[in-house]
Amino acid sequence: MDDDHPRGLTQHEELRFTQLGRQVPGISQKMLTQTLRQMERDGMVTRTIHPVIPPRVDYRLTELGQSLGAAFCGVWLWAEDNLTKVEAARATFDAR
Repeated sequence: MDDDHPRGLTQHEELRFTQLGRQVPGISQKMLTQTLRQMERDGMVTRTIHPVIPPRVDYRLTELGQSLGAAFCGVWLWAEDNLTKVEAARATFDAR
């Protein structure tokens, strides 16, 4: 992956909610909350609430979440390596 792509929790031990939101441009706060809660439920992330004012919430990938990230990384690398072939196939198809 090149440096233009957000890496979020795969490259950081912990990130705050707002930091995660900046990693996913255009995501609403509601959608980010729902996604993180589902990921927590699925065992992909852990959430730590710090008793400070204002409250601070940190997220960390679990071992299970890290293994899923590794699987997606392979797919991303494949897509980067084969993008020109996919585009050529699409152009051939569309020209028919």
